[in-house]
Amino acid sequence: MHTHSHPDTNTKPSVQDATDSSNALDDAATHMPMLKPAILLFILLGIILGLCYPLLMTGVGQVTMPNQANGSLIEKEGQLVGSALIGQQFDQPQYIWTRPSAAGDGYDATQSSGSNLGPLNPELASNVEAQVQKLKAADPQNKAPIPIDLVTMSGSGLDPHISPAAAQWQANRVANIRGISAEQVQKAIDDNTDSKQFNIFGEPRVNVLAVNLALDQISTLPVK
Repeated sequence: MHTHSHPDTNTKPSVQDATDSSNALDDAATHMPMLKPAILLFILLGIILGLCYPLLMTGVGQVTMPNQANGSLIEKEGQLVGSALIGQQFDQPQYIWTRPSAAGDGYDATQSSGSNLGPLNPELASNVEAQVQKLKAADPQNKAPIPIDLVTMSGSGLDPHISPAAAQWQANRVANIRGISAEQVQKAIDDNTDSKQFNIFGEPRVNVLAVNLALDQISTLPVK
């Protein structure tokens, strides 16, 4: 009678298994010396690029151009009134008006955005027409063509500038309401007009906030 032998489940590891284990240990031993320099390099670059470089650039900015580095903030009588880089809403008739804005409810610095309306969108035409009527109602005597930037929105919705033509179009209205001459308003505009960048790039532009602050220096309207 023959007996059948069953495979021994407790057989010893084969030579191949021992070889594979040995190779894995050798690989680990080979890569371990590379891990320490990699970690040290990561920490070093993190300190240099994440701490030292930003601190250096901040220091250079504060020394060489502190106003720009701090946001080009504008103060009046010790009170912060805005920034030369971020527009704000002006629609009172005694002030030079800004262009329309699609940033939130208008000039919301937390929601910078354009209208994204295409030239064939009827909503764009409706918005432009509404702005045209608003400008005409504020100055019925002004029959000059309205500059396009007074009826269209900027891409960011936070443009602090308008064109010199847009500012000049409003000069008579502001002068009449304030009881000053149009020449005084024009001087405030001229004093706050920036020319082309390096006299080559872009177009001349008028900072609306700066002009309106200058106008308040010229005349103080009675409180109603």
